[in-house]
Amino acid sequence: MKGLAHIGVLQALTERGLLPTHIVGSSVGALVGAAWSAGHSVAELREIAVNLRRKDIFAVAHADMAFKRMRSPALFRREPLDTLLERLVGDITFHELDHPLVVNTVDVNSGMQVFWGLEGLDEVPVREAVFASCALPGFLPPREIRGRFYVDGATVDNLPVGTALVLGADVVLAVDVSASNAFRADVQDEGFASVFARATEIAMQSLLEIRLRSWGTPPIYYVHPRVEHISPFSFDHLREVVEEGYRATAAALDHPDEWPQPGDTGVYPKRGVIVRVQRERCIGCGACLVQAPPGMFVLDAQGKAVVTRPEQEWSPVDGEFIRHCPTYAISARPAATPAATRRQSG
Repeated sequence: MKGLAHIGVLQALTERGLLPTHIVGSSVGALVGAAWSAGHSVAELREIAVNLRRKDIFAVAHADMAFKRMRSPALFRREPLDTLLERLVGDITFHELDHPLVVNTVDVNSGMQVFWGLEGLDEVPVREAVFASCALPGFLPPREIRGRFYVDGATVDNLPVGTALVLGADVVLAVDVSASNAFRADVQDEGFASVFARATEIAMQSLLEIRLRSWGTPPIYYVHPRVEHISPFSFDHLREVVEEGYRATAAALDHPDEWPQPGDTGVYPKRGVIVRVQRERCIGCGACLVQAPPGMFVLDAQGKAVVTRPEQEWSPVDGEFIRHCPTYAISARPAATPAATRRQSG
């Protein structure tokens, strides 16, 4: 449900007259993008989102689990989501949308990533592709399209920025609502669905970090709405989620000096930080040597970690190694002079 933050993102963009040349979405991001591209206004989407109830999307598949047991295709039935998609999108194809849309899915049998809406993959009903993109394995059943079965593309690519290489984008606004960096309490006591969802979050975030670590062009501006404290299946914070998507995007647009310029590469915004190790906490396990970029840390004669380059310029996806320190000995704080200012003056 955190994907409803994308409605706030669209509100912030459209208020400023900034229309995306393409929308590429996974899961609820694909659903929001499809509904907007099909002609719903942001105001309509906000109203629909804040009034959603659990029964509108999730209905436990009691019959399947009773009779099929471990062969049940999913925990939840497909009918509620199908009904919602019929309401939001109807039977139109990608050609009939007001704005170009690409939907990220994965063939569950071959592992092939398929982007519906690209050339040659744009003649299927939009709602079929969106359902497949929302079908997180185990929670919603795979969707059959053209004789093959598809699930949520986030299983291999939670933030599908790679399609920008096909679409010829000059800059990518990447909105990430994942939450693996957030600490969770007592997931192990909340049942198998919560444990599986949490494990999926961690796997998705790890794949994303690997992909973005070596990203070149087109440059990405990364927005991360602060919704990590909200459960993926919570219906108690829908208005908050939408508002946070708006806040995070508006804040980004209010700082044009931090956006990439023509010819820039990598992920933005980039800001100066100072990395430190608290020696009294360091146990010399070497996790930082494994997780951080090569050469960033060394162990001194006492077996303590030392930062070789304390002052650095980081994008939002840098520094993931900090959370892998088992004693929380590594920290990073903003440098006195913002990296964006240094870049302008240079």
